[in-house]
Amino acid sequence: MTEPLQPVDLLAIALALAALIGCINYLWVKLPPAIGMLLGSLVLSLIIVSSDRLFHLHVMTGLRTTLDSAHFPRVFLNAVLALLLFAGSLHVDIAELNRRRGMILLLATASVLIATTIFGAGMWLAFSVIGMAVPLIWCVLLGAILAPTDAVVVATLLRQVGLPPSLRAAIVGESLFNDGAGVVLFLLALSVTQGETFHLGHGQILIAMLREIGGGAALGFAGGWLAAMLMRRIDDDGLLLLISLALVFGSYRIANLLELSGPIAVVSAGLCLASPSPRFGMTARTRHVLVGFWKLLDQLMNIMLFLLIGLEILGLIIQPAELIPVAFAVPLAVIARAVSVAVPMLFAPDAAIDKVRNVAVLTWAGLRGGISIALALSLPASPWRGDLLVVTYAVVLFTIVVQGLTMSGLLQALYGGKTPPELPAPAAVPSADK
Repeated sequence: MTEPLQPVDLLAIALALAALIGCINYLWVKLPPAIGMLLGSLVLSLIIVSSDRLFHLHVMTGLRTTLDSAHFPRVFLNAVLALLLFAGSLHVDIAELNRRRGMILLLATASVLIATTIFGAGMWLAFSVIGMAVPLIWCVLLGAILAPTDAVVVATLLRQVGLPPSLRAAIVGESLFNDGAGVVLFLLALSVTQGETFHLGHGQILIAMLREIGGGAALGFAGGWLAAMLMRRIDDDGLLLLISLALVFGSYRIANLLELSGPIAVVSAGLCLASPSPRFGMTARTRHVLVGFWKLLDQLMNIMLFLLIGLEILGLIIQPAELIPVAFAVPLAVIARAVSVAVPMLFAPDAAIDKVRNVAVLTWAGLRGGISIALALSLPASPWRGDLLVVTYAVVLFTIVVQGLTMSGLLQALYGGKTPPELPAPAAVPSADK
């Protein structure tokens, strides 16, 4: 009797497949790495599914069973997400991030709330129109799943296109911080589906968000400062890397235990280490060691993540009727994103044409990815879980593949090959440009 696949077998297979798909993409297809890996894994999954049906091999069944036993959503939310966010935060331009902190704060909080509300209400109406009685709170839960953008995909994509430092900082900074707000909203909505009640007019949701985000940021900054102080006294590369790993997992898990935002804690810790300030950041030598290690780890996690996403998507058994809401969900996701970024842009003292262009870029750069997939897969069993999974996968695929591949063309159309103008800070926040 053949032994079932173990999680370590899945890891070995995934590494081999990732290397194969990556080489094919690099040598011949030449798509951006994240998009190439996702599409390659989808093609591979399609081949496996077709072979299973033709020859009754049951390979996909074995892979699905192994993926389920490996608890992919839990592992991603509790481990992989922390690693990816920390790696991304080490490469942020701290000066530009600080200059645009007001705009980024609005994009990472208010925009998430707006996008969640618009998408949730819109999908509730769409489900009602096609005769599917999905409760409003489950639609809001779906909105929270798809509200945060994916920091990993966004950072990878922006390396391929030309953007000014301020606009790049706004997009990357938002994608790093809005994961925390998205997870908070998701957990709040999930608790409502399980019987807990919140009074919208009493500010409970806003207070919960501020406590988790602010507390997570403070915890991460304290951990990053302590790690930086230790690293300044140490000249051992292995120990430096060990401290950084302990910082990531320690700050993430402690934040979760204290019911604070783990993603925000990890990002704050990384930004503290990456700070050019001699009081907080690393030395130049430590920076060289850490950035090299975390860049390699980031690439490895990124490749594995998108391979597993591809396997998860085609491994799902989809009924034809479940595809109908997708026709509403994809354009609604773009509209919700556009409105959610347009509102903060109202506070920017900029010409109308530049506001429109910046909203267009921010909208099209709002790619969803691993965190949306993981949140959707972590949904408890319910009559609507399958519908929510299908919608989530469709929006993730559209944003990564369609928006990702057309981003350069959009910039060319908007700016005619010229460098986009600097994104202004909101009027309420003093600008360092003046």
